[in-house]
Amino acid sequence: MQIRDMTRRTRGLSLRQLIDELTPYLIGWRGYFGFCQTPRVLTNLEAWIRRRLRSYLWRQWQNGPNRFKELRRRGVPKFQAAVAASSPTGFWRMSGHPAVQMALRNHTFDSLGLPRLHVPAQA
Repeated sequence: MQIRDMTRRTRGLSLRQLIDELTPYLIGWRGYFGFCQTPRVLTNLEAWIRRRLRSYLWRQWQNGPNRFKELRRRGVPKFQAAVAASSPTGFWRMSGHPAVQMALRNHTFDSLGLPRLHVPAQA
């Protein structure tokens, strides 16, 4: 199963369940591709996965008032949250919006257990 299939927006799983499903798959990738000569490929893939998860959550939040409430709960200023929540833009484009990225930072996914694909070598 591909990551694209696992992160379909219509699956109806919580983000934690989705990350639990993704974890063994990503750990396997890291084990196989972790020593590649082009770490940028892995960091770009990691960024794409996080954006896909932001899109997944944006879809789950469903409507403007709920999206506004979720953004505010995660520390986004009121004006930015209102602009983002009232936007008619699609899910993928909104997952790159600064307010959504501010609410769902990388450490949020790290705390939920999403494994990193590229772990820099220790000097």
